[in-house]
Amino acid sequence: MYKSRIADKLLSNQLEAAGVVLIQGPKWCGKTTTAKQQAKSVLYVDDPSTREANIILSESDPSLLLQGDTPKLIDEWQLAPKLWDAARFEVNQRGLPGQLIFTGSAVPPDTSQITHTGTGRFAWLTMRPMSLWESEDSTGQISLEDLFNGTEVKAALSKNYSLEQLAFLVCRGGWPGSLNLSKQASLLQVTNYVDAVVNSDISRVDGVNRDAAFARRLLRSYARHQGGQVPATTIYQDFISNRLPTMTEETISAYILALKQIFVVEDMPAWSPNLRSKTTIRTSDTRYFVDPSIASAALGIGPNDLIKDLNTFGLLFETLAIRDLRVYADALNGQVYHYRDKNGLECDAVVHLRNGNYGLIEIKLGGETLIESGADTLKKLANKIDTDKMPAPSFLMVLTGMGTYSYQREDGVHVVPISSLKN
Repeated sequence: MYKSRIADKLLSNQLEAAGVVLIQGPKWCGKTTTAKQQAKSVLYVDDPSTREANIILSESDPSLLLQGDTPKLIDEWQLAPKLWDAARFEVNQRGLPGQLIFTGSAVPPDTSQITHTGTGRFAWLTMRPMSLWESEDSTGQISLEDLFNGTEVKAALSKNYSLEQLAFLVCRGGWPGSLNLSKQASLLQVTNYVDAVVNSDISRVDGVNRDAAFARRLLRSYARHQGGQVPATTIYQDFISNRLPTMTEETISAYILALKQIFVVEDMPAWSPNLRSKTTIRTSDTRYFVDPSIASAALGIGPNDLIKDLNTFGLLFETLAIRDLRVYADALNGQVYHYRDKNGLECDAVVHLRNGNYGLIEIKLGGETLIESGADTLKKLANKIDTDKMPAPSFLMVLTGMGTYSYQREDGVHVVPISSLKN
């Protein structure tokens, strides 16, 4: 049975506005299934029985591949990059929105075949693995939209996950195909996903043959640096310490780029607010996988291992929380950033909407000490912002992994278990 996704509404909206909607994201996150809910006809470019013919036709007469009831889904379009320009021309001729849906799990390897940006004809929609709200692991009693709108948010009972339950959600991830499997099978599927990335996907993206052992070690190093502003030089040192001097910094950067092209890695940009002081703001991106399960599988650890290592647990829970916040921010026409300044003041997540409103969020596993620390950080950052030049934050939130209730403290800071949150 199809589970409704936040992306369903986003796709519907974009089909009313653009001739072609491009849905991009990692393999296995549900792009094709989501697109099929609204498509009236489908072309699978990678269908083994027609793949060669599809690619030949895309070179000689691509308009034939675009015919059919609209909106027509073109799945894995990046295998035939000339379809891009053909689609732009076709929707120009038709003069109607909602004609085509392109889905792809990789950036096209040969962009030289694309001569037009698609501006005015194409819309982009990024899909990620499912949030806890979409997988029905959150009650959704606390809405980010309500917080931005200033709607009164009353205290609410959460699902109050145990450490064991939360650890499983981190290691299972938000992959739609694993939700109805046994716990053992769902964890095994993530391991298989990582195997496919290192053995095939990282090389197929651009036709460059990459070493699977190096790729696996890189994923392990990336997993250890989740949530950090770590340069490639630091990751390089991981390889040196493991006696792998043949992997240069340039090669590591190329591997990371390939992982970004297949949407396995999604780093977070820095946020630069207007401050009262002249504090220098760090501008390095923060390292994240698109889903925490990739990190746990890359490290070869499971739920029980996380419970024994709360430091790693906290880092991977942060990755889960960032995944969910990104999904919810997309629904609100926003983006998620990270803040850190030269004095060490750091905020885990800033959800910034296109209309200029923003909320500050600290992410903690739970417990009064960590919640107090997070609230203190939020208030310090809020006090630094020059509200003569930009609005005050719409809300301050400590987002926790565990907790019986969501509530607002006397100082105005919201404490919200992730099992209560939605867009």
